[in-house]
Amino acid sequence: MNILSFKYFRKSLIVATILLNVISEDLWAQSENPSPLHFPTPKNIDNMLFYVQRDPNTNTAIYAVNYQENGKIDQSNPIKAYWIRYAEKGEKKDFNYIQRKFAYGIESKTLNNEEFQLQFVSYKKMSLTLKKIDSDQKYHAFVNVNQKKIQVEKIFVRIEGGSFWLPNVKYAEVTGIETSSNKRITERMLLK
Repeated sequence: MNILSFKYFRKSLIVATILLNVISEDLWAQSENPSPLHFPTPKNIDNMLFYVQRDPNTNTAIYAVNYQENGKIDQSNPIKAYWIRYAEKGEKKDFNYIQRKFAYGIESKTLNNEEFQLQFVSYKKMSLTLKKIDSDQKYHAFVNVNQKKIQVEKIFVRIEGGSFWLPNVKYAEVTGIETSSNKRITERMLLK
């Protein structure tokens, strides 16, 4: 084998090794998440609290603090929610009426000037609390799942079949920071 052949062989081996590592990491990640989809992580989104991803596509619901022009939170509507339609080139799009009123919308109730109770219109059994934290002077959303208080970063909803009006929701996973340990965790909840 001459020197040029050896260099080509070595580069090919390196590329093959890198590809094998990427593929195996991707397969491992997919085995942890039973969805066949590879979900993107939203980045650089102003005032984002958390996001929701679900089967059957990669479109992602964003939930952000709704500030008024004066920089204060909108007391009557503290959350601004919309899609990032990754399946459509990452286009930002508001929820339509049905999505807002029956599926992904959020209802809020003011608890005090800096704290709100939030509930998804489609699942009122799970209450979130939106409040401003002294340490960073920013709003965060919190939820209790399996006796753990979590600062919510993302929610994944596993849907297997069903219909438009009655999807077969198997479970939801809440990922975020557990407030007692300050560690990142994911907790699964079965929805009934």
